[in-house]
Amino acid sequence: MIRRLLCALMFVSACAFAQPPAGAIDLLDDPKPLGSGEMRWFGLKLYDATLWASGGRYQPTGGFALSLRYARDFDGVRLASASIDEIRRLGERDDAKLARWQEVLAGVFPNVKAGEVITGVKLADGSARFFHQGRALPAVDDRALSDAFFAIWLDPRTREPALRAKLLAEAGQAR
Repeated sequence: MIRRLLCALMFVSACAFAQPPAGAIDLLDDPKPLGSGEMRWFGLKLYDATLWASGGRYQPTGGFALSLRYARDFDGVRLASASIDEIRRLGERDDAKLARWQEVLAGVFPNVKAGEVITGVKLADGSARFFHQGRALPAVDDRALSDAFFAIWLDPRTREPALRAKLLAEAGQAR
């Protein structure tokens, strides 16, 4: 009985990201899932992540989408702040730039509830478009901010190399 329930839950979870998320459908050419994984912090599940790419081919310069399905509630300002902390950890040292970027991201990210999804789509022109529960959020047209933001998960220096490997694994990109 418990085994069947666990199998059913795993199936439902796998199907949750079976269709391309809002934004990816409209902005990417033939988006295909590359990989997925979960983010935990001190054992607490924060979110499930899935990476989608145009034609199933990941290009760091753009043409991909990253969807995060949150496992708990988060304040949008806290999401922006945590993003800036990670961007700083990855090497950005210009405090004025980081302050500007934090203001931009705080204007993009809404408060999220457990089960809700935010998808970021990085376009080939370097800009990023964001969606919350399928609804468009403010765009980020700053290529440097877009690059730095997605590096949080996809740069080889990410804090979570195992998650990065899972996101890129199906594309044979995890290096």
